[in-house]
Amino acid sequence: MKLIGLDPGLACTGWGVIAAEGNRLSHIANGQIRTDAKAPMAARLVTLADGLRAVLADHAPVDAGIEEVFVNSNAQSTLKLGQARGALMLVLAEAGLPIGEYAPRLVKKAVVGTGGADKAQIHAMVSVLLPGAQIAGADAADALAVAIAHAHHRASAKAVEPALSKAEGRAA
Repeated sequence: MKLIGLDPGLACTGWGVIAAEGNRLSHIANGQIRTDAKAPMAARLVTLADGLRAVLADHAPVDAGIEEVFVNSNAQSTLKLGQARGALMLVLAEAGLPIGEYAPRLVKKAVVGTGGADKAQIHAMVSVLLPGAQIAGADAADALAVAIAHAHHRASAKAVEPALSKAEGRAA
């Protein structure tokens, strides 16, 4: 199954596509969608949306994971990040992809083992988990980390599903 992970940002959105077959993960592609800081907000959002549409057309993932917005001390930055994330989620929804949303600390914990990992640690662990991947930058590494966390989450949910169904059958 092909999954896409997204690390949303207004200036640069990272994306990463992986294949997940059971517990085995493999790298397919990764990159960054950059916007012009001098362009109006609406134009930047269109750039992000069009860039993601092109990635979806090229790689045809069937599921998506996206990082949630973290609230920082600059409310204006948080708002802009939320707008970028909204544009990306709209494109994913238009494509009919199920979307998993993950807090940054959860992604770091899933990939590195600690929620306080820095970008260098994430990049290093993604390189270990996806050997041979040529990672396009820190945002692309973060996006691949989101894809990996999403793959793990899906595998866990799938493993628990039969037990839940069985328990629901007994309760009825």
